[in-house]
Amino acid sequence: MNTTINTLAVKISHLQFSWPGQTPLIKDLSLALDAGESLFISGPSGCGKSTLLNILAGVIPVQEGKIWIHGRLLSELSNTAKDQLRGEEMGFIFQQFNLIPYLSVTDNILLPTYLYPKRLHAAVAQHGSVTHALQYLVDRLGLSQSLLQQAAHQLSIGQQQRVAAARAFIGKPSIVIADEPTSSLDWNNQSQLMDLFLGLADEQNTALMMVSHDERLSPRFDHTLAVNQWAAEC
Repeated sequence: MNTTINTLAVKISHLQFSWPGQTPLIKDLSLALDAGESLFISGPSGCGKSTLLNILAGVIPVQEGKIWIHGRLLSELSNTAKDQLRGEEMGFIFQQFNLIPYLSVTDNILLPTYLYPKRLHAAVAQHGSVTHALQYLVDRLGLSQSLLQQAAHQLSIGQQQRVAAARAFIGKPSIVIADEPTSSLDWNNQSQLMDLFLGLADEQNTALMMVSHDERLSPRFDHTLAVNQWAAEC
């Protein structure tokens, strides 16, 4: 496949990062992830996995090296532009899910389409209407229709995970970043949920980047990256 920076979901070139007074946590990391490809990042806690995700999201500034998200160089963007890029081009599935507890399941899932017209237009273009987009994701992720008007705080852990995934994927972001999203599940449920995530990423041509300590999941991904490839002390 012929790719350029403008067609890649993510490109990282010679990234380095260290906290003040400490040895480099991330050292000379380079990678490229095309639309629809998946990357599994593994390694023990404290070795920079979550830090890398926060740098990619524009939350932590790039110190050395370059990062492009959907063709846009992070270091050239203002904080406002980074916020806009994050909302338009990136979906997130956090370990703690970060749902808004008093909002309904429907409103939590549709939140990116309320805030970012690009996500709304993409959802409508893909499914004909935002209602159909919502229905598609709810069905694909095995959420009951009876849950849609419930507040997020009333859901089980497994239901919250699926709602968080639906919110991340709605509106065809360029990349979905998942930080230990299955850590609270047993192996069978982890396996089932990963099949759903990877299936959605493939259907939407969305890149998926996932951090996990459970290396049994890695064969399902197109690419793998171990922290010892960039963190000398891990």
